[in-house]
Amino acid sequence: MLDVVRANTFVAEVLGHDPREVDVPVVGGHAGVTILPLLSQVKPPCSFTSKEIDQLTDRIQNGGTEVVEAKAGAGSATLSMAYAAVKFADACLRGLRGDSGIVECAFVASQVTELPFFASKVRLGRTGAEEIFSLGPLNEYERAGLEKAKKELAASIEKGVSFVRK
Repeated sequence: MLDVVRANTFVAEVLGHDPREVDVPVVGGHAGVTILPLLSQVKPPCSFTSKEIDQLTDRIQNGGTEVVEAKAGAGSATLSMAYAAVKFADACLRGLRGDSGIVECAFVASQVTELPFFASKVRLGRTGAEEIFSLGPLNEYERAGLEKAKKELAASIEKGVSFVRK
């Protein structure tokens, strides 16, 4: 959710929109190249130049570093983390209450890729993540990013699984 909040904010800046009116799916993981914004699937529909895609992707992937550097190492993105946590908790609570159509990106056990865990859009409901959506159509840039993300994410997942088994 933190990466989605950042992506929505950065894309909204480029489009001149309110970030609350923008939805950027962010899939993969939560570190560097594993963070893959699907800029071809932004709502409302829009298009970006190749340069904008490169700049937005880099900024979304390195948003946390940007904040730490801005604070000269004296902190991290606590406000955006808190906002993302509240936003996701609210979505979970609405799903548990039985509200329909609650879709957010979440890192879950998944069969979307060959990896055992992956962040993608999920439908939240009374029993938690009730449906995991496919990635949808990806452009060439996103397909290349997905391959990079999966390679890096596979190593991170293996470390996490090994840690839990100890």
